[in-house]
Amino acid sequence: MFYNYPMLIVKIALGLAGLGVVVFVHELGHFLAARLVGIDVEAFSIGWGNPFLKKKINGVEYRLGMFPIGGYCKMRGENELAEAWEKRTDGIEPVKGTYYGATPLDRIIVAVAGPLFNLIFAVLVLSVIWGVGFEVNTLDSRIVLVSEYETDALFPADKAGFQTGDRIIEINGKRIENYHEIQENIAINPGKLLPVKVERQGEIIDLSVRPELDKNSGAGRLGVFAWNDLIIAEIIPDSTAANAGLLPGDRIIRVNGGEVANTIDFIKAYEENPETTTIDYLRNGTTGGVTLPQWDKEKGPGIHWSRLKYRTPVLSPPAALAKGAAESWKTFSVSLKSLSLLFQGINLTKAVSGPVRITYMVGEAATEGFGRGFGTGLRSLAEFLSLISIALAVMNLLPLPVLDGGIVVLSVVEIVRRKPTHPRAIKVLQTVGVTLIFSIMIFAIFGDILYFAHR
Repeated sequence: MFYNYPMLIVKIALGLAGLGVVVFVHELGHFLAARLVGIDVEAFSIGWGNPFLKKKINGVEYRLGMFPIGGYCKMRGENELAEAWEKRTDGIEPVKGTYYGATPLDRIIVAVAGPLFNLIFAVLVLSVIWGVGFEVNTLDSRIVLVSEYETDALFPADKAGFQTGDRIIEINGKRIENYHEIQENIAINPGKLLPVKVERQGEIIDLSVRPELDKNSGAGRLGVFAWNDLIIAEIIPDSTAANAGLLPGDRIIRVNGGEVANTIDFIKAYEENPETTTIDYLRNGTTGGVTLPQWDKEKGPGIHWSRLKYRTPVLSPPAALAKGAAESWKTFSVSLKSLSLLFQGINLTKAVSGPVRITYMVGEAATEGFGRGFGTGLRSLAEFLSLISIALAVMNLLPLPVLDGGIVVLSVVEIVRRKPTHPRAIKVLQTVGVTLIFSIMIFAIFGDILYFAHR
C-alpha cells in the first residue's frame, strides 16, 4: 500500500474543514430555532470531546471540540429525560426556558431547523455555482461492454442487446448527452425496466434494460464502460509516455501490432504485456511508433486522454436559484430512494461510507479540483459539500427517537394525545434507535478500514 503522506494530510485537513462547515450549518439551524422559540442554549460546539477552545458570550458557551467530526447544540434541560428515567418519575416538570418546558410544536421547529438549514445551504451553494457557470469535463454517451473485457458473466446490457460502440441517446424518455447522465439514470433505477434508445451505425434502435443492483455500491448497474477515443490530451512530465516521445494530439492506433479502438482496449493490451510494449500512433497524418516499458500499476503510462469539455451558461439570479433548488431536490429524492436499498441485501461495509471515508472523499474532491485550477477546486468542494449537506438532512429526518425525525414523531404523538409520552417509553425507543444507528456505524467504520486497506 502506497500513500503520498503530505497529500493525504492535505486531503484530511480539507475534508475536516468541509465537514465542519456542514455540521456548523446544521447546528446553527438548531441554535437559531431554539433561541427563536425561547429555549435557552447552554453550549454550541463544533467537534466532540473536551473543548480545546471555548468562550462564553451572552450565556452561551461556544466550543471547539478535540475531535473535529460532528458537533452539537446543548439546550438547557435536555438531560431531564435521563433524570426522569433514573428517578422512575412519570413525567418531566415543565420549566420556562428549558427544552421540555417548550411546547411540542416548538420542539418540532427546533428539530426541523437543522435539516432545513442543510437543505437551504445546498440550494444556495448550487445556485451560486450555476450562477457563475462552470466547465464540465465528461465523456461521450458511447459505451463499451464490460463482459468483453472482465468476465464471462452476462450483465443487463448484454441481455438487453447492447453492443460495444453503441451511443445511448435516451433513457426512460430522457435525452442523454454524455456518459455521466447514463450513470445518473441507471444508478437510481435498479430493478426497473427502462426503455432505451441507442444509435448504432447511423440507425436508431429501441431496447429495454433492467439495471441490476450492485450490492457493493447500492446503485443500479448496466455493465458498460465509457468509450474514450485514444487521442492524447496531456502527457505528464517525466512519465513513461513523455520519455518515449508521445505528444498531446497523438492518436494511438495499435498496441503490439493489434488494432485498438478505445482506452479500454489500450489498457488491456498494455497491462497484459509482461515486458515492453510497442505502440503505433498517428500524428499530423503520419504514422510513428514508440516502445514503452512494463505497465506501472501505480503510475500508469502518464497519459491523460481527450474528453468532452463545455461550459455551462451564466444564469440570472432567479434562474440560478431555481436550478439550485431543482438540483437539491433531485439529490434529496435520490437519497430518500437509496435508503430502501439498505434492506435489499447490499454490502454495508462497501456501500455505506463512515466518517473517516467521507472526510477523505471531501478532501479528495477538493484536492483533485484544485489540481485543475483554484476555481475548479472551489466548485468541486462546494458541490461535494452540498451533497453531504443533503445526505445529513435526510439522515437526521429518519423517524428514530435519537434523530431529529424521531423528535418530530414523538412531538406529534404528544400533540395528538394531548399529554407527554412517558419517559420510560421514550427511553426504550431511544435505546432501539441508538442500537440500530450504532450497528450501521460499526458496519460503516469497518467498511472504511477495508477501503483504506485495499488502496
